[in-house]
Amino acid sequence: MTVMNSKDFNSSSILVKDIMTKSLISVNSTTTAFQIAKMMEQVGIGAILVKENETLVGIVTDRDFATKIAANNLPFDTAAKKIMSSPLITINHDESISIAAEMMSSKKIRKLAVSENGNIVGLITSTDLVNQLAK
Repeated sequence: MTVMNSKDFNSSSILVKDIMTKSLISVNSTTTAFQIAKMMEQVGIGAILVKENETLVGIVTDRDFATKIAANNLPFDTAAKKIMSSPLITINHDESISIAAEMMSSKKIRKLAVSENGNIVGLITSTDLVNQLAK
């Protein structure tokens, strides 16, 4: 087993596209918080992308449920567009994972949409980075 330290991680040639999740789940902006929560539970994921007119406009994460729904006692039929984090923060698919880590840290977020030629092609999470570091 090769042990990586933070120096190896920072000078890493591993790219975002090498470790991103390619299967994306998106919902319409009118989808309710309850429906989103059920999808997250069934699929075992912590984020769902939100689209309006086939354009991705935001993301609803498990954290949004805590900070927006629970903290503000919002009803479960609240639309995705009212609880999503927007605009969608993206990173290019051929950036290094150390750039992704720096972006997440500076913006205090745990998930980044991955773009290629202006299209969202994946999602990279802090868990992806931790799993890579642990290899």
